[in-house]
Amino acid sequence: MQPVVVPEPDATVRVVGLDAPDGQRRIAAAELAAVVRGAETAAVVGPRWTWDDTNRWYPSLLAAGVRVERSHDLRLAHRILRQSVLVSWPEPATTAAGPWDGMPPAPLAAGTAAGSGTPATLFANLSPAEKTPEADPLSELDVQNAAVSASRAAGRLRLLLAAESAGALAAVELFHAGLPWRLDVHDAILTEILGPRPRWGERPQRLEDLADQIRDALDAPPGLNPDSPRDLFRAMEHAGVGARSLRKWELERLDHPVIKPLLEYKSLYRLLTANGWSWLDAWVRGGRFRSEYVVGGVVTGRWASKGGGALQIPKNVRRAVVADPGWTFVIADAAQLEPRVLAGMAGDEAMAAAGRGGDGREADMYAGIVASGAVATRELAKVGMLGAMYGGTTGSSGQVLPRLAKAFPRSLAFVDEAARAGERGEVVTTHLGRSSPLPGTSWMEAQAGAYQENAGEGEAARARSSSRSWGRFTRNFVVQGTAAEWAMCWIASIRRRLWRLGQAPGAAHVPVPEPFAARPHLVLFLHDEVVIHTPATMVEDVADEVRAAAAEAGRLLFADFPVQFPLSVTVADCYADAK
Repeated sequence: MQPVVVPEPDATVRVVGLDAPDGQRRIAAAELAAVVRGAETAAVVGPRWTWDDTNRWYPSLLAAGVRVERSHDLRLAHRILRQSVLVSWPEPATTAAGPWDGMPPAPLAAGTAAGSGTPATLFANLSPAEKTPEADPLSELDVQNAAVSASRAAGRLRLLLAAESAGALAAVELFHAGLPWRLDVHDAILTEILGPRPRWGERPQRLEDLADQIRDALDAPPGLNPDSPRDLFRAMEHAGVGARSLRKWELERLDHPVIKPLLEYKSLYRLLTANGWSWLDAWVRGGRFRSEYVVGGVVTGRWASKGGGALQIPKNVRRAVVADPGWTFVIADAAQLEPRVLAGMAGDEAMAAAGRGGDGREADMYAGIVASGAVATRELAKVGMLGAMYGGTTGSSGQVLPRLAKAFPRSLAFVDEAARAGERGEVVTTHLGRSSPLPGTSWMEAQAGAYQENAGEGEAARARSSSRSWGRFTRNFVVQGTAAEWAMCWIASIRRRLWRLGQAPGAAHVPVPEPFAARPHLVLFLHDEVVIHTPATMVEDVADEVRAAAAEAGRLLFADFPVQFPLSVTVADCYADAK
């Protein structure tokens, strides 16, 4: 069953595909949660809810304590299908963009009233264009189904769309549940490093002390503001420091009394601005940090985040991420995900074998590459593989690549061909069907310039440089994009398996919102790492399911090809203790 949720102009909802005399129900927006709850509990396998945007509908359902097992996000699916070279649309892709093209995700905060868990209007954030009949979910679903069915890779595309939509559900659940965060611990960290919280508009004491040291080292006036790059650079020029920029790597090469306090100032200033007291005031509520994840926010399919920096929590503040009493964290990250994905895509049995122990146990792939005789050290294996996937051709990477190409010809040839396609201005595609964009205007102009009658060596060099640059992008696109697909399948399997574990009997009362109270649930996702907040009594079961989900994701992408996806799994009450 695939019910379709259709918004109506009068703020009602039409649900098409549910049991009803005419096959559809028109209900008030406030009744949707009850309808979804009934359909989810009545079936062994829940229906696949189809809607224009998971961000618009799912927050209000979760606020009412209703979890959805499966969905089809038309906005995300449209973006993938429209770009994929594996799909032939009824009309050329060069026609004028329709209402589904470029549709932004709805802000998650619009789904509940100020994050309080109170359902807000489902239609508050609909733009005028999205209220028009042209954005009809029923018509769009028909077009998408026809496009996938006609594709030569229909099975892979269906898996990709299902995984992307499951990721959208998980992203809203992460926002809803929130990451446990101790305000008092975070404040103590900032006080320890920066000094007591200053009054508004003033610097913390440690930064003020360093600012004085910077002024003294530069013989600058008391009014010099180290936060102004222009003023600081001018003072450094006057003092003869010899810096060409304020980049850390360049400053570290210089010998001047200002360098040490300046580097420390820059580091502490970054902490203050990225995760200081203002950050705490803005992003932590009720002992939880909530940031909006943007599913597929990176061109390769990786997630991005909007607000709060969920994908960049620095190590020195992770001590504030503390599990609730009676609960703990299970932290799991995939080991050498991208080279393992490359082995699967290329069908490289030699590289897959390097990622397995001699007796079939999971192993460190880089150590396995050393054991194969390709290189002498683990560090060289890592540098060489990163060079192969990211286009490194100089230094240690360039020296190692020929040996890796001899030991693992299928994998190296795979990424080399992706690079050559990019250099030619062609599109490349991930394992499941997400295609890269075409190169931009500057690339086209550089190539055209090299063919002008009066073109010189400068134009030719520019064309070669832009061609190689885009080739490095497409080389990595196929690997990083497929790794993102594996991660989405992993996330989808984890959230399903955690839910089926059920509730922990007698779990401690903590501020975990329904429907996840007393249940293990995802609270953080960082590309190839997950953090699960779980009742302490369920730790072993959760760890087993996370590992099983990784194996399932590998089978979904690569069937019975013998590539393993081992995890590093840690149990800790504090996130900082897992690293």
